[in-house]
Amino acid sequence: MYKTILLALDLSPADRPIIDHVKQLAGIMHSRVVLLHVATGPAARFHEEDAGGEEIKEGKAYLKQIRGEFEAASISCELQLAYGDPAKEIVRWVDDTGCDLVAMGTHGHKLLADLFLGATASRVQHNISVPVLLLRAR
Repeated sequence: MYKTILLALDLSPADRPIIDHVKQLAGIMHSRVVLLHVATGPAARFHEEDAGGEEIKEGKAYLKQIRGEFEAASISCELQLAYGDPAKEIVRWVDDTGCDLVAMGTHGHKLLADLFLGATASRVQHNISVPVLLLRAR
């Protein structure tokens, strides 16, 4: 049912519940998982693939750590690092590459906070045609 699952990560505590959930789901479905993090700092937004610095190093190290967890569970996993606006980059990845499910953790912001923080999950789910699995962090 889900051959490829895109797991969007923001390097926050909101990631852990969705990582654990997708690990179980991918194991049952024999899915391939793509871990995607979008770097959002000024260097990432202006220099994209040429960006360097602490944010990029941390993002790569985090993705490698999570990939290790999936590989330890015998789940095929690959890494993708994107640059810029998270919602736009997730949508672009889905449009360009394709997947059967997008999975994301959410922070559970409400009303005004969503307006100010961009509501990435909401923007993603309204701009793609594949199912989106959202799991709220506690």
